[in-house]
Amino acid sequence: MAFPPCPLSLKQIQHFLKIAQEHDDRDIVVAYWSRLYALQIGLKISAQQADETSLLLAIMDWLETVKRENSTNEAITNEVAALAHLENYALKLFLYADKQDRESNFGKNVVKAFYSSGVIYDILQTFGELSEEALGNRKYAKWKAAYIHNCLKNGETPIPGPMQEEGDDEETNIIAPADIRDNSPDITANGDPNAAYDPDLELIQPPSADSTLPTAEEILNNPNKLPSPPVDEEKPGGFEPFVPPEHVPSAQVIDLQITPEQMIKAQKYCKYAGSALNYDDVKTAIENLQKALTLLTTGQDV
Repeated sequence: MAFPPCPLSLKQIQHFLKIAQEHDDRDIVVAYWSRLYALQIGLKISAQQADETSLLLAIMDWLETVKRENSTNEAITNEVAALAHLENYALKLFLYADKQDRESNFGKNVVKAFYSSGVIYDILQTFGELSEEALGNRKYAKWKAAYIHNCLKNGETPIPGPMQEEGDDEETNIIAPADIRDNSPDITANGDPNAAYDPDLELIQPPSADSTLPTAEEILNNPNKLPSPPVDEEKPGGFEPFVPPEHVPSAQVIDLQITPEQMIKAQKYCKYAGSALNYDDVKTAIENLQKALTLLTTGQDV
């Protein structure tokens, strides 16, 4: 359906609406939750002007129609399944962009993938607070998108991977150049991410050493084109892999009472593992299954 133009007073939700539009035909789940998050923010900041109300009502109508037409899609009707779907999608985009960045395959596709990943991590706030890993990935993705964009715009060659030096940023263990750090997009419900960065600005894209690499467009249309995730030593700086605790003998947990919240969390980890296997990501699947096992055997969410 056609939506009314987004008024300037609702500029804060433009990037979420844009992600939704880009995924209408690619991934209806991403499109649905992107517009729902945009609606939630829009309702909070709206001054109930006519043009604002027109857009928000149109989004409401679209959400109701899509939910009705996709009543059998758990990733739309069930928040646990939706969370797993979006987290996996954001992580895949992040790993794709990080791999290309570390291989010095810079260009608009990598900028777009980093930026889209960061925005989708924002949308995950629909389901509550982000995990420490998601917060780190989100901040790194947005910083990298702005950094590569500005380098290419200024005719400079970006430095691949994280820049870890003395005086690193506390949260991400990454140091950005002053102009990037000061203007790095910090997309929140109360901030305007487009003030410092627009991923659709024309970029000077150097020729790639490997012309067969999939583009971000191809990745979004067909996730099976995603390359294998980076090996452990190529993971972004500041992100430590999950190390499961030592196995707890069953005799020690025989009387453990699992709460409904813990059971839901364990089910979520199992769904993550299933989603990862859909992309042949065995490592991520194992990590999530180990988290589920630890939770069910010890009651601790590592």
